[in-house]
Amino acid sequence: MHSDSKEAIGRALAEQIPDNSSLFINVGTTTEAAGHALINRCNGLKIITNNLNVAIEASNKADFEVIVTGGRVRGADKAVVGASAVDMIEQFMVDFAIVGISGIDSTGNLLDFDYREVRVAQAILRNARTVYLLADSTKFGRNALVKMGHVSQLTALFTDQHPPKPIADLLDRHGVRVIVSGPTAP
Repeated sequence: MHSDSKEAIGRALAEQIPDNSSLFINVGTTTEAAGHALINRCNGLKIITNNLNVAIEASNKADFEVIVTGGRVRGADKAVVGASAVDMIEQFMVDFAIVGISGIDSTGNLLDFDYREVRVAQAILRNARTVYLLADSTKFGRNALVKMGHVSQLTALFTDQHPPKPIADLLDRHGVRVIVSGPTAP
């Protein structure tokens, strides 16, 4: 996916986050784009993250409070994973979860590739009042090994194209708003 689409998804997400909110942000390039958009649009956020890239950038904004989970740092993407990250996330209840994903299958399962990363994401889903999924259109119908959750756990999906009908119908059935933005948006 092009970086301009990720940036558009991030900006659309940032428009939904009120100042002085608390939120989780997990790992992924689209969640990183959202983190950047939040810095440019919001004030007074409290961010808990297992994404070192987001933590470093967000910590440069003086009125943001940034908390990084403990755990093992994965060198490739600077994700913090493992039991320590899960334990720390379980201590919070935040206003918003901002999560990325590797795939959404035709039955609405949210899928990823790394079991350790999924455990962190599952804790994030359990401990947020509102759950926003950021997923570009390449994720629709894409399979991955590890189940993170189900679309029924989502409040809204931010994406660059409308999902295919089977996924769109599932989202609608579960009351999940779909917010389409980006170069390919109508």
